[in-house]
Amino acid sequence: MATDAAVKAHRRPSVLDRVLRLFSDVREGEGVTILLMFSNLMALLVAYYVLRTVRDAVILARGGAVVQSYASAGMALILMGFIPLYSWFATRVNRVKLVLGVLLFFIINLELFALVFSVPGRIVPVAYFIWVGIFNNAAVAQFWSFANDLYRKEAGERLFPVIAIGAAVGSPLGAKLAQVLFRAQLDPVFMLQIAAVLLTVHLALYVLVQWRESRRADQAEVARAPVPPGDGFSLVLASPYLRAVALLIVLLNIVNTNGNFIFTSAVVRAADAAAAGDPSVNREAFIGAYLGGFAFYQNTLVVVIQALLVSRIVKYFGMPGVLLALPLVALGGNVLIAAGASLAIIRWAKTAENATDYSVMNTGRQLLWLPTRREEKYKAKQAVDTFFVRAGDVLSAAVVFAGVTVLGLQGTRGFAAVNLALVAAWIGVVAVVLRRHRVLSAETDATPQR
Repeated sequence: MATDAAVKAHRRPSVLDRVLRLFSDVREGEGVTILLMFSNLMALLVAYYVLRTVRDAVILARGGAVVQSYASAGMALILMGFIPLYSWFATRVNRVKLVLGVLLFFIINLELFALVFSVPGRIVPVAYFIWVGIFNNAAVAQFWSFANDLYRKEAGERLFPVIAIGAAVGSPLGAKLAQVLFRAQLDPVFMLQIAAVLLTVHLALYVLVQWRESRRADQAEVARAPVPPGDGFSLVLASPYLRAVALLIVLLNIVNTNGNFIFTSAVVRAADAAAAGDPSVNREAFIGAYLGGFAFYQNTLVVVIQALLVSRIVKYFGMPGVLLALPLVALGGNVLIAAGASLAIIRWAKTAENATDYSVMNTGRQLLWLPTRREEKYKAKQAVDTFFVRAGDVLSAAVVFAGVTVLGLQGTRGFAAVNLALVAAWIGVVAVVLRRHRVLSAETDATPQR
């Protein structure tokens, strides 16, 4: 009897479990790990937004929006070498060594950039721009690979919306921190060191989660085992489902990157106008402060959507509601821009699009991997979330080049019209992904050990 009472007491939900149930169906004993994963993702996103705002301010001030768009294309070329190396490393170490090795590599890179950041010219800003894009996609993809490895499909569908609140909270905190640092006119190198400290905290939280979860009976063997063999690109190309997911991500990113070009072009024109009217205006500080403020309000909206809506969209509308939300918002925003919207309207249209992307769609992108095999969760996901995302950037750069130099598109309206056609194709691919996801999920449900 005493033993039964102890078991019941152990299973009683903690205060933390009950608090987290405000956001999703968190069950007994899950709260501590969820809080650690939340904090881990939050630390990563705060660091990223500091690095990103430094990146955007410097490259826009020294090169302009067109150079920014072209620099994105360089990421895909580098990732063609990064993905096979990541796959090779993942096959030879367990997941905690994989995480530690990749993050230490990025922290060392960051310190090397700090040494050369003050070198004049465009070479360092362009190289840094490429690095930040690779770091962001690779580090976030690795976090969600780790999460997919921790949780099975049923638990992931319940808990990923809560974990993702960490990104929703970390993004506005990082954006606001970057805005404050720019307004104080601090040296960007100092900002890089702040990001390095945050990434060290991020790394330590991985170790703590690994220590807690490796004690679980269903995780002990998985935690020690290397990822099964396979190359990230080959795994994607061998699976009809993952090919459709990759195409979805490419289209999503073309539309998003085109939208960024539209928005940043408008911001640069505003900075030029301000500097022309007042020679004391610092263009780099103007752009950095404007983008920091934009990101703060955008990501505040992300927090609201992620905390209050995403788990309910997953529960009541399932994957169709999750995957269709973003293209419908992008459709509406580009209609407004194509009609000749002002900078203020462009800003809020892009705010709505990005907020939906970073909340609803971000969670949906992670849920897509729950029914996949372990090697696909790490290696194929790294390929899709890095190379295929950046392939979208390459195609977007081609659109920008063709639009500016061949078609002579003027202002933002022409590029918005191109985006409208791409959104239509995107919605068609979503339909294919949903159909194949249902098939794979049924197979997974019939094979619990998968």
